Amino acid sequence: MKILVIGHGMVGHKFLQSLEQGGVQADVTVIAEEPRPAYDRVHLSEFFSGKSAEDLSLVEPGFFERTGHALLLGDKALSIDRRQRTVATASGRVLRYDQLVLATGSSPFVPGVPGRERGFCFVYRTIEDLQAMQAARAQCQSGVVVGGGLLGLECAKALKDLGLQTHVLEFSPRLMAAQMDDGGARMLRQRIEQLGLQVHVGRNTVAITDGARARHRLQFDDGSHLEADMIVFSAGIRPRDELARQCALAIGPRGGVQVDEHCRSSDAHVYAIGECASWREQVFGLVAPGYEMARVAARHLGGDAAAVFAGADSSTRLKLLGVEVASLGDAHGRTPGSRSCQYLDEARQVYKKIVLSEDGKRLLGAVLVGEAGEYGQLQQMLRAGLALPERPEFLILPQAEGSARPGLGVDALPGSAQICSCNNVSKAALCEAVDGGARDLAALRKATCAGSSCGGCVPLMTQVMQARMKQQGLAVNQHLCEHFAYSRQQLYHLVQLGRIQSFDALLARHGRGLGCEICKPVAASIFASCWNEFVLQPPLAALQDSNDYYLGNIQKDGSYSVVPRMPAGEVTPDGLIAVGQVAKKYGLYTKITGGQRVDLFGARVEQLPLIWEELIAAGFESGHAYGKSLRTVKSCVGSTWCRFGVGDSVGFAIALENRYKGLRAPHKIKFGVSGCTRECAEAQGKDVGIIATDKGWNLYVCGNGGMQPRHAELLAADLDQATLVRFVDRFLMLYVRTAERLQRTSSWRESLEGGLTYLQDVIVHDSLGLGSALEAQMQSIVDSYQDEWQSAVSNPAVRQRFRSFVNSDQVDEHIIFVDERGQIRPAREAERKRLGLIQKTAM
Repeated sequence: MKILVIGHGMVGHKFLQSLEQGGVQADVTVIAEEPRPAYDRVHLSEFFSGKSAEDLSLVEPGFFERTGHALLLGDKALSIDRRQRTVATASGRVLRYDQLVLATGSSPFVPGVPGRERGFCFVYRTIEDLQAMQAARAQCQSGVVVGGGLLGLECAKALKDLGLQTHVLEFSPRLMAAQMDDGGARMLRQRIEQLGLQVHVGRNTVAITDGARARHRLQFDDGSHLEADMIVFSAGIRPRDELARQCALAIGPRGGVQVDEHCRSSDAHVYAIGECASWREQVFGLVAPGYEMARVAARHLGGDAAAVFAGADSSTRLKLLGVEVASLGDAHGRTPGSRSCQYLDEARQVYKKIVLSEDGKRLLGAVLVGEAGEYGQLQQMLRAGLALPERPEFLILPQAEGSARPGLGVDALPGSAQICSCNNVSKAALCEAVDGGARDLAALRKATCAGSSCGGCVPLMTQVMQARMKQQGLAVNQHLCEHFAYSRQQLYHLVQLGRIQSFDALLARHGRGLGCEICKPVAASIFASCWNEFVLQPPLAALQDSNDYYLGNIQKDGSYSVVPRMPAGEVTPDGLIAVGQVAKKYGLYTKITGGQRVDLFGARVEQLPLIWEELIAAGFESGHAYGKSLRTVKSCVGSTWCRFGVGDSVGFAIALENRYKGLRAPHKIKFGVSGCTRECAEAQGKDVGIIATDKGWNLYVCGNGGMQPRHAELLAADLDQATLVRFVDRFLMLYVRTAERLQRTSSWRESLEGGLTYLQDVIVHDSLGLGSALEAQMQSIVDSYQDEWQSAVSNPAVRQRFRSFVNSDQVDEHIIFVDERGQIRPAREAERKRLGLIQKTAM
């Protein structure tokens, strides 16, 4: 596939990076009108603060050599022939393409004012523009920026850095009219004017002529005027869509190449991304939406048909002329029924406003001027729809020293919270980087790319970094233990890639010392996940923790529990009778578990093989209640019996439990399958939850009902059974590969960069191209399944370990039985005596 890219700005380069990250194989050529590779336009004013063009470059050394992409600098695309699929350039090249990506960006809007073509009139867009302004500086004493929006104020900073007496001219009645309300704009103007700039709002320029005391005079429609030596137009942008118009592509009503949700134009072979694109009649002038478009286009070209652009967050945080400014959501309170809380401190020149829903429970928007420390947390509350505290005004009111704002603080943010929207970096990703040694902003930027674009997220990045360091300590690392300088995820990949099958080999190649109670069970679990060999065969048995070593859960009195598998809770009458007979014969306490199985408590260690043999003969097998593995697949009675059921939840649950039984994982895994949305199997509280609908099955993931209950999230909807099983295969194997030691799927989900969207990309859309490999690995686990109870009782060497004493077949007489609610249960002699004393006292 030959991909031709027109434009090598910030968005164009992000597209190239996304192609590489997605592993898209293509012959890529980039036509760049400017004489230099992509650079950071967001921080363009820093050119006047001493940064060079090289400092602003976004292209890492060796990028084009590594990728093999061709970059044609200083060559302008002149025309597109869509029939021949060629592009002609100013240098005379005619380049063919299979897919064309327009990343032409925008051009500055220059009002049609007579005199705008005069000398010493500039636009603020490229490094060449800034170089021209810098060259003219020697002949200028004053400058005026036409435009009081984001770009205009950034340009005003550039003029001030040049040492010019600076004016800001705005047609609207307030600065930053799109982002600021009246109160915020008024405070912003006061702060800017205190810095020595003069602000003129509500002014309409009708002509530019010679000045009396300066080079130019700007005439206003009210008869007044303003004189300055230099004029810079920064009154907005217009999409560069001239090539699209030339080749008759559909154009949006406000200009820009009309694109669909895949960033594809009216021609299926032409994409448009960034400021030249019009999506649902919107043209985005911020870098974050452009970056997201670049990622979507790259994924779609790589074969991901489900990659879609769903709009963008227009929230903004900047430091304009040293003044912190932030706007997010419905800053103007245009939502019907909305109300606001405002805080104004004229002495400190701080203005803050939050816009609330009518019931006061949801945040709709905010404006912050002078101080914007709350921006990151407010943005997360807005994005996630988090509940507001009872007194939401305290979110913006000053707080006592050392106190915390209610409902705020980075600790309250989930791992999936997006901290850097430009580069799609989550809190979890930042924490992981800190854990890996990134303990200053430079290292954190390098590790995650967060804060390397607009920079608005840097304060929140800092908070996340500091909070993480406070939690972990300065010497924190992800080492599993003193014997392995790797995390569990890293160790898993080392085992898999190196095909390591013994702990001694793992120590010799990647560790040191003899191992410990932490790394041995982790290694045992990894070996089981990768190779699925019987866990009690030499030398694997010595690595297991106590439960796995005896294939049963050890109870606090020294006895063991036996939990036969009952897939989906279904059991025959004969099966129930057999379980009851075993319990009666061996004096076991029986209880129905929350996962719809019968738990048999009180077995002595020497009884375990005998009990297993009888249960095996009755058709049962190990329920793996002792392992970090699949425990249960809970189900309701489903469509067979329930008058509300729309799906055979029992049959599907049985199939799922039989497929995944025996899978070893970083922690236990529980499923739930409900036959309708009445949710009697409580599927949304499980690691994997499945709910029948009249269109198929909905798949939920990463819930749990443990110490930190978490609802599962909808991964995909209306699936047929075969597709759902494929997605579950991928999900479970991705979890097994990447989770840390003893990490449930819920906390693993919170730690994932990109959160649910990332999971959907990888599992549903196969964005990493891992789908087939994950499915094949799961199928290998399924095909190599063995019942561990059966393997244990049929192996004489293994049976020898199920004795109370290593050198005798004598039983442990310290375990005796007492009644509990009509059943006998095991207890130690000391407990029996204690109970006897209590009974005597009671008498």
